[in-house]
Amino acid sequence: MSRPRPTGRTAFDAYLAIRHRLPEAPPGCAFGRAPHLGAIAGGFDTVLFDAYGVLNVGETPILGAAARIAELRGRGKRVMVVSNSAGYPKRAMLRRFETLGFDFTADEIVTSREALLARLAHAPRRRWGVMLGPGHGLRGFEKIDAHLLLDEAAAYDQAEGFLLVGSDGWSVERQRLLAASLRARPRPVFVGNPDLVAPRETGLSLEPGHFAHALADAGLCTPEFHGKPFRAIFDLALSRLDPAPEAEQVLMVGDTLHTDILGARAMGFASALVTDHGPLAGADVTAAIDRAGIIPDFVIPHI
Repeated sequence: MSRPRPTGRTAFDAYLAIRHRLPEAPPGCAFGRAPHLGAIAGGFDTVLFDAYGVLNVGETPILGAAARIAELRGRGKRVMVVSNSAGYPKRAMLRRFETLGFDFTADEIVTSREALLARLAHAPRRRWGVMLGPGHGLRGFEKIDAHLLLDEAAAYDQAEGFLLVGSDGWSVERQRLLAASLRARPRPVFVGNPDLVAPRETGLSLEPGHFAHALADAGLCTPEFHGKPFRAIFDLALSRLDPAPEAEQVLMVGDTLHTDILGARAMGFASALVTDHGPLAGADVTAAIDRAGIIPDFVIPHI
């Protein structure tokens, strides 16, 4: 049995339903509109970018995004990618961005996968069962006791905790096995990608956050999230900048109110909501902002 593919509307409603598990932040007062990022970036030292829906859609670069990054560098801006794309090792992320035409360095890419690994470095040792597509295996997780969660019930029951990292290949049956195992014996659940959906060429995909919240809604766990809108990933990004900018010098650019914009507001950053390619593409953006109660500083169609 397959799930219906989410739409922007159903995804937005899903984010509203799980708002109580997300960070608190000042809602903001009003937003301005601008034709593109270049028109608003002047007052900021550092610009943080979401990836999916801002720089790329799946494996396709967004037209003009690489040129905008180059322009910002030429204006003396520091740029970084802050992404919940946890399903790829860092080297694969770098190769991917190079293929898409971007020139980010390793330190300029900060992922929720890295935030999760930093947390695991200080967590008690456990045997972890990992939700992760088989394409790259467990590369990057060699320092922990981990195995992939596939289609054997024993792999779920043998785990002493669960890491929800990447949802490629995840199925209704695997979610059922995970839920049954947690129902029989509760264990920690760490989530390496809090996103509910991500924009791809064929539409919106369901991401690990969707499956984590489904478990929480069923009373099976209290997930611990690592990635936007939660603080640790932003702190990790700022730790790589010398000198670290003041919060008001940082602009976060993203396509999702409940991850990029909420996370920026919680950190005290300015924020710009991109509307052309993400889950709000084609939607009434003003109505969405009103419903969410999360107000960006700027709304722009693209970067």
